[in-house]
Amino acid sequence: MDARLNELGAYLADRLGGAVTGRQVVLGELTIEVERERLVETIQLLRDDPSCRFGCLIDICGVDYPDREQRFDVVYHLLSPWLNQRIRVRTRTDASTPVPSVIELFPAANWFEREAYDLYGILFAGHPDLRRILTDYGFQGHPLRKDFPLTGFVEVRYDDELKRVVYEPVKLMQDFRSFDFLSPWEAMDTAVPGDEKAGLAKEREPKP
Repeated sequence: MDARLNELGAYLADRLGGAVTGRQVVLGELTIEVERERLVETIQLLRDDPSCRFGCLIDICGVDYPDREQRFDVVYHLLSPWLNQRIRVRTRTDASTPVPSVIELFPAANWFEREAYDLYGILFAGHPDLRRILTDYGFQGHPLRKDFPLTGFVEVRYDDELKRVVYEPVKLMQDFRSFDFLSPWEAMDTAVPGDEKAGLAKEREPKP
């Protein structure tokens, strides 16, 4: 299987020339890295070439490497049911440079590209309706970026007086807690509600 995939990788590198910047076979899967500007050409070749016939788009997803100048990898997974082969195509971009949309080649890319935009902020040039798909329309930021705070930027609640959903900045009553992993009741200055009942029960216990 690896020999077959290596042959396919060499064939694609020969057909696409400088568009392929890297390729490898790991755990029985072929991955090729391509230039962003030639992504559509690459995907079209994979779909239409008789030696490839990758006619099924399985997924498009993002990967965030915040320390890189081009922080995002955009990853395409394709399947050839006719040849029983899979391939992974990777390209790089940053937060402001759009990746060419492949909707014209695979209409199923529509929601996948919207998801990558919603969760990572990856832009797609030529997408007909690039808007959020998983988070709320008032959501701030992109939650799968590695620099996105775990608490988010805003919190949502229903206001009984306004009779609508409102967005407010996140308010943490206690930003840091130190746990000593001992009794949770130690060093408490005030009585815990309910402790007075325990005291009354002891007073009512029969004395020997």
